[in-house]
Formats: sequence, C-alpha cells, structure tokens
Amino acid sequence: MALSSYTMPIKAKHVEVIRQLMKEGGFETKDKPYAHFSGKKGKLNVTVYEKGPKILVQGGDTEDFVKFTLEPMVFGEARLGYEEVNEPEMFEPHFGIDESGKGDFFGPLVIAGAYTDAKSTRALMDAGVMDSKRITSAAKISKLADIIRATPGIAYEVVSIGPERYNDMYGSFRNLNRLLAWGHARVIRSLVEKVPDCPRALSDQFARKEVLERELARHEVDLDLQQRTKGESDVAVAAASILARERFVSWIDSSSEKSGVRIPLGAGPHVLEAARELIAKHGEEILPKVAKMHFKTAKEV
Repeated sequence: MALSSYTMPIKAKHVEVIRQLMKEGGFETKDKPYAHFSGKKGKLNVTVYEKGPKILVQGGDTEDFVKFTLEPMVFGEARLGYEEVNEPEMFEPHFGIDESGKGDFFGPLVIAGAYTDAKSTRALMDAGVMDSKRITSAAKISKLADIIRATPGIAYEVVSIGPERYNDMYGSFRNLNRLLAWGHARVIRSLVEKVPDCPRALSDQFARKEVLERELARHEVDLDLQQRTKGESDVAVAAASILARERFVSWIDSSSEKSGVRIPLGAGPHVLEAARELIAKHGEEILPKVAKMHFKTAKEV
C-alpha cells in the first residue's frame, strides 16, 4: 500500500530549503496556524510546523515526494523504510504514555497509554499516526483512534479524571506534576497487567524522573522508565496522545450539548466568556463540575 502520510522532525536550516523546493515545484502555499507555511499540489499537502520544527506530508504522491525530493534534496540520505535502522528503540516492545487537557481550563485531565511492538509500530506509521497536537480535525482524531484500537498487537489504557475529581485531587496533591505522575503510574500499572513482560515505558518530559518513579513504586510497578522532550515523536506515545485527545474532545462535545453552552478549548478571554455564560445559565455551582479551579480564569469569572 502506498504511503499516504509522513511526518519527520527537521532542522531549522531545512525550513527555507523546503519552502524554496515547494515554490520551484509549483505548490500553492498559504499561511496556517502554528506553521511556517503549508502548500498543496494536486492531492499532495505539505506543512512545515514551527514546533520542532517538523514536516507533515499527506495525500497522493506522499511517498514520491519523500523519496525524490525530501531525502535527496533536504536530508541528503534515505530515511523512508529505514526507520528501524535509524530509530530502533521505537520498534522495540514498550509502552508510550501521554495526556490531554493539562492546559485546558474546561474538561478532564486524560492520561492514555499504548503498547506497541515492531509490527504494530509499522502498521500505525503506515496509518499516519502522529502527535495529536498536530491534528486539527476531530474527525481525523476519531478515525485514527479507531485504527489504533483495531490494530493487532496493540494494548491500551485510558484514564480520565473529570473536573470534580480533578479539583479534589489537586487539593490533595497541591502540584500538577504530582497529579500527572499519579495518572501516568496508574496507566502504566494497568498496561503492565495486560502485557506483563513489557520492559520499558516512555513518556514526554513533564517533571523530574524521580517524581514518576516514586508513584510507580507506590503502585508496585518495576520497569525501565524513560522520559524525553518531544516524546510524541515516538509512535507509541503518539498513539497514546490520540487516544487521550479523543476522550477529552468527546467530553467537551458531550458537556457542551448538556449545558447548552459551547465549551471552548484552551485558556484565555474566550474561555472566560464561556465560563461567565455557564454561570449565568446554571449558577456558580456549575463551574467546579466542568473546570479546573486552580486556573487563574476561575478567579476572574
């Protein structure tokens, strides 16, 4: 099956090289949020994101663009099909852990984990699994989540801490990183029950390693723990990020329908406006049921 999606971290020096190659190649370029630029040529779409930076190639002719443009003219080496050589650890059996909702005033904190091995990692890569923060379509998130759950060899776990419970737990922990560590440890413990012989867990770097190690010890979990910045470049972590995001967005949609107020993502003036609308409609008691009360927004309402 021809490759239809490809994502790869790039160096800052590559950004302008790719821009020029796309210009010479007849791409129609446009501005896109959080991206240096985005371009389209026929059924082929190419976006270079600011964070990373990272390139995302999607649609028809993805494989040809990677093999005959990116690899020889930008990277100077063949990478496609050589991931097992360049990134062997990603294809070894391990858990990937990620969360969603940490920076959102409304909604739960969702932590998810996924177990992958060589075969399932390749299948997820071919399906276009990538960090959920780079996927702007809720429908695409849902579709990829279905693919992840249906992929043979995958094990997964999702823990959702709803706003009311989150507020109670934050009151006890008094520290977001400790709360995150508790959630990560719970997900890892559940995954260990499903795949007892998995040797390693990888998560994004959110706190000192010892914080999570202490929580794992409390849960009587003993395995090699790794944390790194941009952990979402690992396919197992990317799969976890998609499962977490799907659960988070589902809560937002359901709560918006129940409350009669469109609950927004993130934090800021638009979120403050929605909080005031919710209170006007349902009273002040609604806020702890739908929002994280340690956010500054809660004091501004």
